[in-house]
Amino acid sequence: MSPIAQVHGVLAEKREDHVIVMVGGLGLLAYVPGSTLSRLPAVGEEVQLHTYLHVREESLSLYGFLTREEQRLFEMLLGVAGVGPKAALAFLTALSPSELAGAIAAENVEVLTRVPGIGKKLAARLVLELKGKLDAYAGAALPAPAARSDEVLAALVGLGYSSSEAAEALAQVPDASRLSTEERIRLALRYFAERNA
Repeated sequence: MSPIAQVHGVLAEKREDHVIVMVGGLGLLAYVPGSTLSRLPAVGEEVQLHTYLHVREESLSLYGFLTREEQRLFEMLLGVAGVGPKAALAFLTALSPSELAGAIAAENVEVLTRVPGIGKKLAARLVLELKGKLDAYAGAALPAPAARSDEVLAALVGLGYSSSEAAEALAQVPDASRLSTEERIRLALRYFAERNA
């Protein structure tokens, strides 16, 4: 288990692939997948993240997740040779826990290679090493707003935006839980238009 298991504080910043949470006067930077980014509260509100501390020779990196299931999946992905934190986050941004578990159970390499930066060789290794280990996630569903978030993310990616760009735009949509999928797509596109103006 990570020595920093959870972080609870005020959300100070939301960026394309990370957030900053203020805890006791310290600003902790945590890298997050798109699935977490799209469901975070507004800046200035309280947030609690399940975390994983990744230790390398010359750096420490903190990764945050809204659910323990996403955190556990992240750690299981890291256990596969060739999967680093960046690739593990890409999986959790592009696929829900149930989609990832389903693709591995069905040995569907094609679905896994849709994740940015993942080739057939790594996808095949993922199937080999994790098949039978993710059954608990096969029926795992994210909260309803996240299901709509997945639809919006898929629509934006279909329009040519990257997964991280789509997640960033979705994170800026206000009162997301009260809006229809179409309204959220429209507001996300408006965000891109204003950003590029």
